[in-house]
Amino acid sequence: MDGMDATIYHNPKCSTSRKALAHLQEAGIEPNVVKYLDTPYTREQLTELLADAGLTAGQAVRKREALYKELELAGKSDEEIFEAMLEHPILVERPFVVTAKGTRLTRPIEKLDEII
Repeated sequence: MDGMDATIYHNPKCSTSRKALAHLQEAGIEPNVVKYLDTPYTREQLTELLADAGLTAGQAVRKREALYKELELAGKSDEEIFEAMLEHPILVERPFVVTAKGTRLTRPIEKLDEII
């Protein structure tokens, strides 16, 4: 596994995100860590992550996030959800991990093994 390039879109306050980072490190991979709440996604990044993971915005939005309810996103179009995710990156489910083998939203954590 040495030398594998990986990027994790990480929220240090999220236990699943911390577990994914630890899992990568235990596999001998020191990933590029992007703290997406500090450096929000660009339109191009988020579009590419979703497409590469085979997900729609509606599938990758954090429905348990209070802001999801506050913004009344239930029943909104994928485009409306996508725009809300760009404006409020906390709404993006986490963590996304990108390697040469693919992109996964690593929930559950076992999905990470598919790309390392």
